[in-house]
Amino acid sequence: MANRGRPTLQKRQKERARQDKQKDRVARREDAKLRRASAPDRTDSIDPDIADITPGPQPLPAWQAEFLEEESAEAEKEEGES
Repeated sequence: MANRGRPTLQKRQKERARQDKQKDRVARREDAKLRRASAPDRTDSIDPDIADITPGPQPLPAWQAEFLEEESAEAEKEEGES
């Protein structure tokens, strides 16, 4: 029965590739940590889209306020007539 050649060279290449891949992963993780650490802190910055919004009920838009005023004036006229 013929023996195969010793697989040591293939094993070394495979192990070297695995080690290189692991080093790349570690380097990427370290780079990501540095990027996150140097990124600006977003908790202090205010989003300009929502900067002037206050919690709670918001005032009615002008067109809606005018409509409600007209309706209440009409309702008062009707009550005054009856």
